[in-house]
Amino acid sequence: MKRKDIVPTSKERVMRENDFIVSKTDLTGRITYGNEIFIEFSGYEEEELLGSQHNIIRHPDMPRAVFKLLWDYLAEDKEIFAYVKNMSKDGGFYWVFTHVAPMMDKNKQKVGYSSVRRMPNPKAIPIVTDVYRAMLDAERNAGAKDAMAASGAVLGGVLKDKGVTYEELINVLQSL
Repeated sequence: MKRKDIVPTSKERVMRENDFIVSKTDLTGRITYGNEIFIEFSGYEEEELLGSQHNIIRHPDMPRAVFKLLWDYLAEDKEIFAYVKNMSKDGGFYWVFTHVAPMMDKNKQKVGYSSVRRMPNPKAIPIVTDVYRAMLDAERNAGAKDAMAASGAVLGGVLKDKGVTYEELINVLQSL
C-alpha cells in the first residue's frame, strides 16, 4: 500500500552509474523480489517491500498517465522503457530509467513483471520534469474524472509536436 504519511522532501539520491535496481511483482503489482540496491534506494526493509504494492515508492510528482501507459503496454505483453521519479521511505527521491517487462512461465503464461532500473541520462531529467509537470497540471485542472485523459493528451501533444513515437522519444532522451 502506498504510504500516505510520507512527506516528499527535496533530498535527492542519485543512482551510481553501475547500479541496477531490480524488482519483480506478481500480476497485481505486489512486490515478490527486490535486490539490495532496490532496498537501499527505497529505504524500506525487505520485509516491508515484499507483498506491498509497487506503488509504495510512487512519488507524487509522477503523472498517473505515465503509469496507465506502462500498464497498457504490459497488458499487451509488451516491454516498456520510462523515466520514473521514485520516493524513498524518508521522503527523498531518486530518478530512474526503467525497463518493465512481463515474465512468462514455461507455458508462455504471464506470471508477473520484472523491472530493471538504472541511472537515467542526467541531461534528460530537466526535459522529463517539464513534461511531467505539464501533465500533472493538466490532471489537476481537469479534475479526477478527466485527469487521466487530460494528462495523456499533454503527452500525446508532445509526441505530435516532436513528430516521434513514445519509444523514439525515450530513446532520444536517453542518448542525449
